[in-house]
Amino acid sequence: MPFYQNLNTKTPQGQRTLKGLLTLRAKLQEQVPTKTLEGNLLLATWNIREFGTTKYGGRTQEAFYYIAEIISKFDLIAIQEVREDLTALDTLMKILGGNWEYIFTDVTEGSQGNGERLAFVFDTRKVKFGGLAGELVLPPFQTKDPVTGQTVYQPIRQLARTPYLAGFKAGWTNFQLTTVHILYGTAAANDPDRVAEIAAIAKSIGKKADNKLEWSHNVLMLGDFNIYSPKDSTLKAITDAGFVIPKQLQSLPSNVQQNKFYDQIAFKVKPDLFEPTGKAGIFNYYQWVFREQDELEYAADMGEDYNTTSDGEPRQNKTAYYKTYWRTFQMSDHLPMWVEIAIDHTDAYLQAKLLPPQEEETSTTAPAKAARKTTAKKPSA
Repeated sequence: MPFYQNLNTKTPQGQRTLKGLLTLRAKLQEQVPTKTLEGNLLLATWNIREFGTTKYGGRTQEAFYYIAEIISKFDLIAIQEVREDLTALDTLMKILGGNWEYIFTDVTEGSQGNGERLAFVFDTRKVKFGGLAGELVLPPFQTKDPVTGQTVYQPIRQLARTPYLAGFKAGWTNFQLTTVHILYGTAAANDPDRVAEIAAIAKSIGKKADNKLEWSHNVLMLGDFNIYSPKDSTLKAITDAGFVIPKQLQSLPSNVQQNKFYDQIAFKVKPDLFEPTGKAGIFNYYQWVFREQDELEYAADMGEDYNTTSDGEPRQNKTAYYKTYWRTFQMSDHLPMWVEIAIDHTDAYLQAKLLPPQEEETSTTAPAKAARKTTAKKPSA
């Protein structure tokens, strides 16, 4: 559980935070399976909007406690949009406590990289870092020289924000996660650059599941793919590479407006060893904290910007400022997506070791006969 000792409960904001935490805890308990030590793995992905920015006054203590409360209900979370300044991530880790660890990338350079990092945050009581980690570089494109027939390697355009691959262990198995934040590009549903990025990363990661020398053959992609609809070419690029998206997630939009399917969790794994249990979902925290009807409660927290624009003019649409901007820079403009995975296969393993009755009888009598043959030695002369 998170640590609350630094929460100032003597202020109106502190009391509001306490009520929000109690509500979040109750709703999370209703909607998300209970964490166990050995039976299940609760995996999530969450694009936390510009996590580390100071825009719109920066995140309040209240927001950090809510974010930590949500994350604590999972075992491993991929986080996108972590900023170069790691203060926010470090604040989150302090609230989560000593059982939690993180690994993260360097900042992606260039304007399209947007100064972002990718991170994995995990509960070490359940999940162990497996030693594998790297920022993924797409391999060169291979062609044949039409004259000589020799293989020619041509450079390929890398992704705007470098994907992050890491290996973990939990329960009976190990697995590789690759988290991504795919280029948005234009507002077109099938922006060609976006489709190309998804196809390239899905094909590259998908090959790892079939590589005999790979560290793990349980391969997952998760993160913000900027997919508009399940009918789009962007999603097809994932499934064409052999990945499977749990049925429970296929109809769940993940943005705040809940009209886009930006975030995804896709599997290409060994059967019966790392499969979803059938429980998965989206957690819409805005139903219980930073609600639309709470706007006036946060007027003081929003400060003068709530009343006045950056041009010094009276703000005409205060509700839009609160709903669309300020509160999404407190929590996010994305909702966390999660899936439960079975990781305890003890019964299946033991059952597989049982011999059929006839073989069992043979296996118990044969050693005794063999023993009589080997022990009956001719007396020495």
